[in-house]
Amino acid sequence: MTEPPATDATRTVEEVVRGQLSKALGGARGMLEAAVPTAVFTICFLTTHHLKLAVIISVACALVLLVVRIVHRSTPQFVLNALFGIGIGAYFAWRAARGGGDAGDQALAYFLPGLIYNAAYSAGMVFTILIRWPLVGFFIGSVTGDPTAWHEDRHVVKLCSRLTWLLVLPCVVRLVVQAPMYFAGHNGWWDKDAAVGALGVSKLAMGWPLQIAALAAMVWLLSRNATPLEPDERL
Repeated sequence: MTEPPATDATRTVEEVVRGQLSKALGGARGMLEAAVPTAVFTICFLTTHHLKLAVIISVACALVLLVVRIVHRSTPQFVLNALFGIGIGAYFAWRAARGGGDAGDQALAYFLPGLIYNAAYSAGMVFTILIRWPLVGFFIGSVTGDPTAWHEDRHVVKLCSRLTWLLVLPCVVRLVVQAPMYFAGHNGWWDKDAAVGALGVSKLAMGWPLQIAALAAMVWLLSRNATPLEPDERL
């Protein structure tokens, strides 16, 4: 005899959050689409020091992924996110070139938006945890259609706080490792080419791998407990 499907009364907080978080992140395909064009741009730019070529190759890669999404009639959100990130980095590098900077200055400038993003994102997420409106809760709410209903369940708030801390950690690690490299190269304390090479390696090593580690930790956290949804405080 097969078991009846789970109802709201029998579902757990972890089950609901895991399902909604998976949708919001786009699954493995969405994360891959967000990472590949950026990695292509980084590798091309750091190996050729040719901004236009790196942009063309990475954008072409993203457009292929975009066409596949359109053909499959699925959301292109994650590909567009990658295109936006490439555009911001390329703009900073272009500005450095316009200001008379050499290839090393352009490469260093390319990494600056990522450092700013990680610093701002970390500060913002920690703030949401401190005021007990953790960012992951809004992430889930955007999928469920009600951005604040999750806050009515204290179990969900507690779980989302822990999940948000796991999202903060990769950003903090990147900032702690990469910021000294950037400022050392920018201020002449370290050879520019060496700083750019170290930043390139760390960007690739701390991008996709760190994100996978954080998501694995989130999956582990979501699978280790089974907190019942309170009857009048459901998502």
